[in-house]
Amino acid sequence: MAPPEDIDLSALPPALRAAFEVERAARLALEAEVAALAERNRRLDHLVRELRQAIYGKRSEKLAADERQLSFEDLETAISEVEAAPAGAKPARAVTPAAARRNIGRLPADLPRIERVIEPESTLCPCGCGEMARIGEDRSERLDIIPAQLRAIVTIRPRYACRRCRGAVVQAQAPARLIEGGLPTEAALAHVLVAKYADHLPLYRQAQILARSGVELDRSTLAGWVGKAAFHLGPIVDRMAEELKRGDRLFMDETPAPVLDPGRGKTKTGYLWALARDDRRWGGADPPAVVYGYAPGRGAEHAERLLHGFAGVLQVDGYAAYKTVSRGRGPEAPLRLAHCWAHGRRKLREVFDRDASPIAEEGMRRIAELYAIEAEIRGQGADARLAARQARSVPLVEAFRTWLDAARARVSAKSRVGEKLAYFARHWDGLVLFLGDGRIEMDTNPVENAIRPLTLNRKNALFAGHDEGGRAWARIASLIETCKLNGVDPLAWLTATLEAIAAGHPNSRIDDLLPWNFQPSSS
Repeated sequence: MAPPEDIDLSALPPALRAAFEVERAARLALEAEVAALAERNRRLDHLVRELRQAIYGKRSEKLAADERQLSFEDLETAISEVEAAPAGAKPARAVTPAAARRNIGRLPADLPRIERVIEPESTLCPCGCGEMARIGEDRSERLDIIPAQLRAIVTIRPRYACRRCRGAVVQAQAPARLIEGGLPTEAALAHVLVAKYADHLPLYRQAQILARSGVELDRSTLAGWVGKAAFHLGPIVDRMAEELKRGDRLFMDETPAPVLDPGRGKTKTGYLWALARDDRRWGGADPPAVVYGYAPGRGAEHAERLLHGFAGVLQVDGYAAYKTVSRGRGPEAPLRLAHCWAHGRRKLREVFDRDASPIAEEGMRRIAELYAIEAEIRGQGADARLAARQARSVPLVEAFRTWLDAARARVSAKSRVGEKLAYFARHWDGLVLFLGDGRIEMDTNPVENAIRPLTLNRKNALFAGHDEGGRAWARIASLIETCKLNGVDPLAWLTATLEAIAAGHPNSRIDDLLPWNFQPSSS
């Protein structure tokens, strides 16, 4: 029991006074620990609330996908920091790691392993019996990272001459290079392209990274490498576009691409249009692919230029330019538009989140029933999907149309919910097209997924420096994203392809260079 604060400890016997001092010190230590625990819990509560907001918050308050990832990184780092330190403890020079409570990752079996054996200071028995026998071992693995290694490839071509006559001199031919007289190997070019267009690292940042390793390269030099590589890779992208447009079903979408306007010293808005094929949901044999095209505007003429040579079903959102293109087609190259249910659902979601509209809620519920069927038949063949849609989805769509007409009659066409419902009425023919063909999707999600990497690159690079930069962007992004869709390593493919082009790969065999035909070297 602690003594009252007004007791004069000096009047107590020495033994009792010492006992009281020890008890007081223990009490103060406990109070400090309780305060530290309270502060630790307060910090954790705050971080958990922030994390929940990032994941489950209202749509209007949610971060974009890439911003959310950064938020997750910082929040999870902070939570780990708080959890790792005992309350009130100061960092020590060496601590015993606590047992892992999260997925710490796993190391692939083919990763090179360097074994370091740590022997005891002595293996002699302390009882004096002599050398002890090895009875087992404990093994643990940690991931080690070595920074990128830069090296210079020195090519030496000896010349040989006959000592007896002066006319005979031989020397090996110089190896082929994509950039004659340039510094980079094809592997270095591939690395720069992947860093810029797959990892979204602008060239000026790459130049800074190289400078830290002692290699001074101006950003404009790297830009020249990118431009030359884009030029040589152009025929492959053109061949991919031809291959896509030979089919009878494609997805299409567009996204803004800010471009510097040198005449005004400002940026103007260009557009990257995506033309995609993805038949994986119904097991189609054609490999997935996406081809981007840059255009200085968003008008129907740009869509028509990119679609030239294609006839069939085009899966799109509700942008009016696509209807303009479709109406301008003749019977020799018809274009049927399959519209997106996901876009309509998002419109209803906006109204529901803001106004809690029961009409919007009912519409979303009905659409969810259709998506539940799609989830069940995903991966089945086109015929099986068509049969399921005819038996189960057609009645739901007919009921949706009846509900839609009744709902529109009850609300003003100029109201928020009325405007959103009008999307379904305006695009009804395209929305029901999936019911008659098992190969057609309910939405344009595949092409939207293909556009997301462009959005992230746009945020990091801010803008393209010129219209030609936008075209190079579209060209390289087409190749990298198609590699990713087919499970191909973009760096390996670009390296092998650039080397093949430098070596004079014949144009008659250009199909061998398409990303989905890539066979990585076993070496």
